[in-house]
Amino acid sequence: MCSTSRRHFLQAALAASAFPYIVPSAAFGANARLTLAMVGTGGRGRHLARQFTKLGDVRVVAACDADARELKKCVDETNKQYGDTACQAYSDFRELLARKDVDAVTVATPDHWHALVSIAAARAGKHIFCEKPLANSIGESKALRDAVRASGVVLQTGSCERSRANARYCCEVVRNGYIGKLHTMVIHLPTDQGHHDNVRKQTAMPAAAGAPAELNYDLWLGHTPKIPYYPGLHPGSWRFNLSFGCGEMSDRGAHVIDLAQLGNDSDHTGPVSVEAKGWDDRHGIYNAPMSFEFENTYANGVRMIGGTTRSPRGVRFEGDQGWIFLRVHEGTLEASDGKLLTLDPETFAVKLGRTASHEQNFIDAVKTGSRPFADVEVGHRSCTACLVNMMAMRLKRKLTWDPAAEKFVGDDEANRLMMPVMRAPWRL
Repeated sequence: MCSTSRRHFLQAALAASAFPYIVPSAAFGANARLTLAMVGTGGRGRHLARQFTKLGDVRVVAACDADARELKKCVDETNKQYGDTACQAYSDFRELLARKDVDAVTVATPDHWHALVSIAAARAGKHIFCEKPLANSIGESKALRDAVRASGVVLQTGSCERSRANARYCCEVVRNGYIGKLHTMVIHLPTDQGHHDNVRKQTAMPAAAGAPAELNYDLWLGHTPKIPYYPGLHPGSWRFNLSFGCGEMSDRGAHVIDLAQLGNDSDHTGPVSVEAKGWDDRHGIYNAPMSFEFENTYANGVRMIGGTTRSPRGVRFEGDQGWIFLRVHEGTLEASDGKLLTLDPETFAVKLGRTASHEQNFIDAVKTGSRPFADVEVGHRSCTACLVNMMAMRLKRKLTWDPAAEKFVGDDEANRLMMPVMRAPWRL
C-alpha cells in the first residue's frame, strides 16, 4: 500500500478541526450514532449514501472520489438530506482515512480499487461496507480477508441480495432438506441489458481523449497499467475491461453465486473442480467475456453449472425431491411444488436470520460485535468462486482448486496469476 504522506495527514487533521465534531459511536456504545464516510461516489456510492442517511443510528460525515463531479453530487445530496453542510469532500481516500472521528467507510469504487482502499481502512481501524465483488483478483481478496481479520474490524460485503427475506427463506428450504438431497445449482447470468448491449456495439478501439479536468485519472487507474483515457471507461463500462472488473462473471455473479454458496452451506469453502469457457469478442477496449458457461463441483458432490444463455437471472437449487428457484433483484420464488413456498420458517432446524436491510445489518454488527450476513470470509469465498471460473476461461483449461490451501493444485501458472502486477507506487 502506498503510504500516506505527512502532508496528507496534516491536511486531514486541519480539515477535521474545522467542521462540527461528531463523537465516534465507540465512546457511547450501541445506542450512539456511527460516523460514516463514503469512498466512491458514483451511482452505487450515492445509492449507499441515501440508504445510510435514512438510518437514525448513522451520520454520513465525509465523501471521497477521484472525480470531482461525482463527489459534488454526493456531498450536495447528503448535506441537503441533513439540512446542513457537515459532510465534507475529499479527493484522496488516504486523507479521509486519517480522520479520527470516522468509525466506518463504504467502498463503492470500481472493483480494482476495492482491496487497496479496504485494506487501508482496516489498518486505520475503520469498519467497512465494501461493494461486491470483494476484489478483482483472488490474491487481493485473500489479502483483504487477512487484513480485516488482523485488525478486528467488521466488514460487510455489499452482496445485498443475501439480506432479502425471500433469499434467506429459499436457502433455509434447501438446507433443511425440503427439496431432498441437493445435487445441482443452476446459475442464470444473462447479458441481455442495455449496458451489455453498449459494450457489444464497440467493434473497434475508440479514440483516446484527454481526461476531464475534474478527474484525477492517474489516481482512478491506481495500480493498473497506465493507458490513455477513453470516455467509455469512466463513467461507463469499466467493469468489462479486465484491468478494472471481470464483467458479468463477478458483477451479478457475485450476487447469484453468493446465494448458491449460502444455499450449499459453503460460505467457508468453494468448488474444487472448475471448468469454464468464455468467448472474448474484444469489443474495442472491452475484453471481458460477454458469453460464457461453466461447470464446477464442490467437495460434497454438488454441481454448480451456469452461463450467460440462461434467463431470468437467479439460482435454481435442484434436489432429488424437488427444486426451488430464486430470481435475483426481484427476490421472487418459484418451486416444483407450491408447498415449498408456504413453509413456516419458525419450524426450521436451520435458521439463517433476518434483517431490515443489508445496511442495517452492517450497523447492527458493528454495534454488537456480531458477524454481518456477508462478512469478510463470506465475501472472499463468493468472490473466489467467481474468479476461479475467470481463471479457467483465461487459461482455457480445467483447473483443480484447493479451497483449504487457497491455491490451484499442480498449476504454477494459475497460482502466479492470482495476484496482479501492481503499478508503482501502489502495493499491498
